Amino acid sequence: MDRALLGHIRAIHTSSRQTDGHRRVQAALRADGRAVGRHRAARLMRAHGLRPKTRRTFRATTASKHSHPVAANLLDRQFTVAAPNRVWTADTTDIPTAEGWLYLAIVLDLFSRRIVGWAMDATMSQQSTSRALTMAIQRQRPGPGLVHHSDRGCQFAAANQAA
Repeated sequence: MDRALLGHIRAIHTSSRQTDGHRRVQAALRADGRAVGRHRAARLMRAHGLRPKTRRTFRATTASKHSHPVAANLLDRQFTVAAPNRVWTADTTDIPTAEGWLYLAIVLDLFSRRIVGWAMDATMSQQSTSRALTMAIQRQRPGPGLVHHSDRGCQFAAANQAA
């Protein structure tokens, strides 16, 4: 009995992209006409390692309330660019690893949508954003008039300490 029920539980769990927990699985079983209590569904799921994937909670990483001067917003949400190396955008993201968080700073050419510079570090710092920009400049050799746009967080607005 449990073996057949487990097959149905696995199918429901898989069809939900492994996001449904025992309560939703039990509700789906009942909707299919199978009288199963949620404790039984929970016990079977737990015994066979069927756990729902949890959503990552949103965590704001842009520290835009700082005392550093910020540049004017020249881009003003105009994301169409006529040629490469005219407008670059920059951002950082955090990447979870088994050994802790890593922070990736990138510079993206808005025309080609290609990453032209990047840097990774164990801390989110102004130095990594500066290294990413330095890499982009050295690799692309942009001409005068390049617009470099970022979210104006403290990593992008801080005075250049070291590149």
